[in-house]
Amino acid sequence: MIILGINAYHAEASAALLRDGELLAAAEEERFSRIKHVAGFPTLAIRSCLKVAGLSPRDIDAVAVSRDPWAHLGPKALSLLRRGLLSPAARNRVGSLATLWNLREPLREAFGEEVPRRLKIHFVEHHRAHIASSYYPSGWDRAAVLSLDGFGDSLSALWGIGEGNHLSVSGQVRFPHSLGILYTAVTQFLGFPHWGDEYKVMGLAAFGRPDRYRSAMEKLCREAERGGYELEMGYFRHHQGDYSMTWAAGAPTLSALFNGRVEELLGPPRAPDSPLDERHFDLASALQERLERIVLNLLRRLADRTRISRLCYAGGVALNCTLNGKIMKETPFKEVFIQPAAHDAGTSLGAALMVAHHLHGLPRRFVMTHASWGPDVVEAECRQALEKEGISPRRLEEGELCRQAAEALAGGKIIGWFQGRMEFGPRSLGCRSLLADPRDPAMKDRINERIKRRERFRPFAPSVRAEAVKECFPEAPLDPFMLFTTPASPSWVSKIPSALHVDGTGRLQAVTREANPLFWQLIGEFQQRTGVPVLLNTSFNEQEPIVCRPEEALACFRRNGVDALALGPFWVVR
Repeated sequence: MIILGINAYHAEASAALLRDGELLAAAEEERFSRIKHVAGFPTLAIRSCLKVAGLSPRDIDAVAVSRDPWAHLGPKALSLLRRGLLSPAARNRVGSLATLWNLREPLREAFGEEVPRRLKIHFVEHHRAHIASSYYPSGWDRAAVLSLDGFGDSLSALWGIGEGNHLSVSGQVRFPHSLGILYTAVTQFLGFPHWGDEYKVMGLAAFGRPDRYRSAMEKLCREAERGGYELEMGYFRHHQGDYSMTWAAGAPTLSALFNGRVEELLGPPRAPDSPLDERHFDLASALQERLERIVLNLLRRLADRTRISRLCYAGGVALNCTLNGKIMKETPFKEVFIQPAAHDAGTSLGAALMVAHHLHGLPRRFVMTHASWGPDVVEAECRQALEKEGISPRRLEEGELCRQAAEALAGGKIIGWFQGRMEFGPRSLGCRSLLADPRDPAMKDRINERIKRRERFRPFAPSVRAEAVKECFPEAPLDPFMLFTTPASPSWVSKIPSALHVDGTGRLQAVTREANPLFWQLIGEFQQRTGVPVLLNTSFNEQEPIVCRPEEALACFRRNGVDALALGPFWVVR
């Protein structure tokens, strides 16, 4: 059975393709449209998935959409009435829902042919798609499940149990109360207005102290008696009629989520691009602490009710790596699985898996051990892109390519690494990466300023050979997806300073030979030369979506300070 999952008319538009419950391909629309976090319909992602899988639209048996216009109709109607039926927010929401009721036209455009009449379209409630995206690929037969994000289908949270092929729900939090909204609102207040800027505030939090604004954050969001949470709505605008949000196409946009009253608690908001000071650091720290306290308490209660030691976790909040690193230390959960596209892009995968397993009862065989589900590197395309730029390709065998790259890295060079199938999710995990020597303390500033052209406080991630993880990061799980931040061993803090944050922690990737043999080999070659089984890893891009095609990798290489490029089997030196 072939199932196409899509996240459509929502931020992080994406597509995923399953055959009998096994993932064949998955990709985010932004990689092809070149618009970060793009909403609208995932036309290009659908075409890519079909091409990667070698299938035609006529092979598809069902389409699973990670939104359900019919879910929670009462709360949705009440929300529209409160905002005003003619308000911009209400009109946008009604228009977005209306598009879901006529998906055959955008599907026809994506397919390039008429949609077969036999094709069934299934709508899967947003948060059920989230928990399905984590539970079904975990490989576990029983686990507690949790989804936390801004909101979707009038919910901001949902939790319960996954058992066998079935998911059961035991609790939820309804719109307008939302931890995702809280975090985004303070992110906006701190002068980061764009969709997806929350990770900047997570990094900023390590520079501050929470004490100064702890009571203010407690006023903004309190824990509810039954295990959820509630916003103090007098400080927010997202439930009001003059609030606007754009999902239809292009980059998603949000107007300010907070109102003027919040200045009574937090002082004046920071203007974008103005200097950051101690007050901003402390605000970020207090926000991060508040998020952690609420979520960890929620998880303790969930563990107590379910008596299960395994957790499958998804939603935008599940990308908060600092919080994730504390779950196994501070709750009864002993194992946690988060798939690499835990944000809204992953709901395309979750919707497809929900239809495959929960609805159709297909056996579960797929376990997600890597994130490489996008288009593969094609040697002929790499050669053509190089020749078009007037570069004579120098082709190397894999072993020699790794040796040349390791020599360059050990010599202080920054390299672009464009290999294998593109990652699904927001992290570059050794397929579309910029790599550097983690031993050089000046490397962090060099990459932030000269190559990424972004804020100096932003950290990078260490990619570590799996065999060395416990030596370098004793508390870290063997996570291949860079989703848990943990402290480095004291003896390693001074050895890999540029791959660690200011507090000595790292959002590490455990690299195995099975999941990514070429990247594993490269780190091994670097280790032979330096004694360090770690590389500094960051996404291969510059203020744009991660590169997808050879032409984009070459363009990024050409316009900034990257010293060398491994483009498939070709080695290019500036």
